[in-house]
Amino acid sequence: MLIDSHCHLDGVRFAADREAVIERARAAGVRLLLAIGTGDGPPDLAVALRLAEAYPFVYATAGVHPHDAAKWTPECIPQLRSLLGHRKVVGLGEIGLDYHYDFSPRETQQSVFSAQLRLAAETGKPIILHTREAWSDTFALLAEHWTPTGRPGIMHCFTGGPAEAQRSLDMGFTISFSGIVTYTKAPEVQEAARITPLDRILVETDSPYLAPLPHRGKRNEPAFVVETAKKIAELKNLSLADVAAATTANFLRLFPDAAEGYTG
Repeated sequence: MLIDSHCHLDGVRFAADREAVIERARAAGVRLLLAIGTGDGPPDLAVALRLAEAYPFVYATAGVHPHDAAKWTPECIPQLRSLLGHRKVVGLGEIGLDYHYDFSPRETQQSVFSAQLRLAAETGKPIILHTREAWSDTFALLAEHWTPTGRPGIMHCFTGGPAEAQRSLDMGFTISFSGIVTYTKAPEVQEAARITPLDRILVETDSPYLAPLPHRGKRNEPAFVVETAKKIAELKNLSLADVAAATTANFLRLFPDAAEGYTG
């Protein structure tokens, strides 16, 4: 039994068959889904909550993605604060920095990231972190605004190597691996998975992106998280059952409010 710790199910790529996608995930043994609530950015930050309210085994986050940082307005803080008070919104994210696309100016990304870190600290919610080609600035802002709180978080869709993994672990993060870890040209990510302790690891799809082997090139969906878990098991010389049990326990430790949906 597995948990997909990060999926985007609200977009148009699932408009025609969203219910069937969710049914396939359940059939594959995926007991719980964390729907990420960034959507197309402000002003609508409740996209994942609407999905979570429709299914007892779906939970949600809310946040402004770095791609959408330029859409940030002062109204985002009270809106996010309200959403984070909902019983099915268990974390703030995904938030962070993305210097690969630079869809929003870097200074704006940093400002919006910092504001959301402060809000997460205020509300006591874990963060779900996105960082791409921005490790130095990401770690610097975390050290300033997040590490002192002692609060947990997730390095989502990890794309770094062992050095970045170790620094993330030292800062208290749990590391989530996507389908990238199954790719033959991702040895650094695979080595990061090997060194990450079993009690600090999660699996995700980041659906509809980054489908794992043997589905690479297709639209990703939560049922495919099984393939990522199999690869983690191979890299760590463990059984799939061991990885499933550990990643489930890790998720429920980070998000204890989701336990009701897992057992219900």
